[in-house]
Amino acid sequence: MLPETGIKIGKPLIREPLMKLRRGTTADLEAMVETMTRAFADDPVWGGWAFPDRERATEQRRAIFGLWIEMSLRDGWVLVTEGCEAVASWFSPGAGADSPADAARFLGLAERLLGARAPIFLEGCAVIERSRPTGEPFHFLSLLGTHDAHRGRSLGRSLLDASLVLVDREGLPAYLDSTNTANLPLYESRGFRRIGAYRMPGGPSVDQMWRPGARGGATG
Repeated sequence: MLPETGIKIGKPLIREPLMKLRRGTTADLEAMVETMTRAFADDPVWGGWAFPDRERATEQRRAIFGLWIEMSLRDGWVLVTEGCEAVASWFSPGAGADSPADAARFLGLAERLLGARAPIFLEGCAVIERSRPTGEPFHFLSLLGTHDAHRGRSLGRSLLDASLVLVDREGLPAYLDSTNTANLPLYESRGFRRIGAYRMPGGPSVDQMWRPGARGGATG
C-alpha cells in the first residue's frame, strides 16, 4: 500500500520554487475530472478518435473519465497538485479490471453518450484491455494530464516523478499506454521503454511503455 502522505517537490524537478503534491480524494473528483477532460481534448485517442463529435466531445469525455477516475480512487491511487491543476491516476497491482457493476455502467454510458459510435469505442477499449501485460504485478498509470490553463509549469512531469518514487518504494514495475507520441521522450527519460504497440479500430496507434521495478524497493 502506498503511503497517505503529501510530497513536496522542489528544484530541479519543476521550475516553481516549491510545489506540494498530495493524494486525490473523492472530494477532488469534480476538479480532477475537469482537468483530465481538458488535458485530453486534443489527444489522438481520447480526443478525436474516441469522441469525434466536437460539439459533444467535452461532455462525453467528462462522463467516461469520471467513471475511470472513480474506479482509480477505489482500486488504486491518484496523485494531484494542490489545486488539481495536474492529475496522475493509477491502478494498483492486480486492479483495473471492471466489476460486473462497473462494466454495466460503462456500457450504459457509452451507448447513451455515443450512440452509433459506441460499438467502435467499446471495441477500442477492449483492445486496450487485451493488450495489457500479464504475468508479474505492476502499477498501471491510467491517465496523466495537466489542465490546459496550467501547461508549461512542469506539473505533469513533477507528478510522474513523485509517482515513480512511490512505485519504487514497492520495487514493482510500472506500465502505461501512451496515446500521444509527443510524450514518449518524457516517459523514456524516466526509465520506461517501449515494449509494443497496438492500433485502435480505424484509428491511431498506441505505444505500450514498461518500466522495470526498482531492485530491492525502498530502504526507508
